[in-house]
Amino acid sequence: MAQQAFEFRTWGGKRKGAGRPPTGKRAGVPHVERAVLAPRFPVHATWRMTKRVWNLRTQRCFTALSRAMYGGASRFGLRLVHYSVMGNHVHLIVEAPDRRALSRAMKGLGVRIARALNRVMKRSGAVISDRYHAHILKTPSEVKRARNYQLTNARHHYGHTTRDRYTSRKPLIAPRTWLLIHALKL
Repeated sequence: MAQQAFEFRTWGGKRKGAGRPPTGKRAGVPHVERAVLAPRFPVHATWRMTKRVWNLRTQRCFTALSRAMYGGASRFGLRLVHYSVMGNHVHLIVEAPDRRALSRAMKGLGVRIARALNRVMKRSGAVISDRYHAHILKTPSEVKRARNYQLTNARHHYGHTTRDRYTSRKPLIAPRTWLLIHALKL
């Protein structure tokens, strides 16, 4: 009798097309392990909101958003130093002791922001569309570029020539990292 070869089909493992599909047209932030974060480095973090969220640059949404950011500016080890609010996303410059503390604090801040915006819009549900994107700032020139990006982003998106009132000029919380203190000459 001849040996019959069995072909087993598996459900797990790495294969093309595996994993959770993107929720929208944009794939978003990949679910990979984040880079190691040393306490001496600040982080430029970006959050994108869902399509159902109103324009963040309206007075009602910005008031709720800024209260939530001020309330969560120094919780779980996070220090929210600067922010810039665009129509459907937010840029933050933050400090955290490590990536775990950053993750926990960003989750907490995200809950604050979601509750505040849902209260304003008189609805419930998701507000933040995806995980936050984080770029660790390791040099003084990276810090200067990130801060300059925040300050001039409204000019790029909306054509503003004057000071943007939806971008922080002064730090919300005094920075502790050498890079933020000296690169921005605070």
